[in-house]
Amino acid sequence: MQHVTIPQDRIGVLIGEGGETMREIESRAEVRLDIDSETGSVAVEKVGDPLTGLKAPDIVRAIGRGFRPEDALSLLEDDMRMLELVDLDAATRNKNDLRRQKGRIIGEDGRTRQLMEELSGASVVVYGSTVGLIGGPEQVRTARSAIEMILDGAPHGAVYSFLERRRSELNEGDLNYHEFPG
Repeated sequence: MQHVTIPQDRIGVLIGEGGETMREIESRAEVRLDIDSETGSVAVEKVGDPLTGLKAPDIVRAIGRGFRPEDALSLLEDDMRMLELVDLDAATRNKNDLRRQKGRIIGEDGRTRQLMEELSGASVVVYGSTVGLIGGPEQVRTARSAIEMILDGAPHGAVYSFLERRRSELNEGDLNYHEFPG
């Protein structure tokens, strides 16, 4: 059994309307969730396939870090899909710096975050003092690099150029893997 703690304001999202989200996670990940709504502690107990159950704590963690339940459940779609969290506290000096860096990552009207998602292929969520990423290893690595560039003070144009270049490289790599003889 594993324990995951999530923020109070995300417990309702984890449970869902009438317990719908919680039941879907339990069914698809083959686990039982015991949620303590007072502390935000969630006990995750595997009841079915142990390999499927290994993704359940990350699903709960993802919802706790601001992802929609559908995005968090996408972790079950492929063994390679992963959740990664970037701690913004480690990269900022104070609350004002944290607020400024979050603003740079999100961008005006959410445009930078949206472009990061489109060009990397990873889902990106900024919540509290973390940035959450869900995707395949290369997608997550690309989005994380873009975030680190922003945190290091790179101009947005340079970050967009990097993301476009990486997308082209990834697309070329996909073509090489799908060549069929004859």
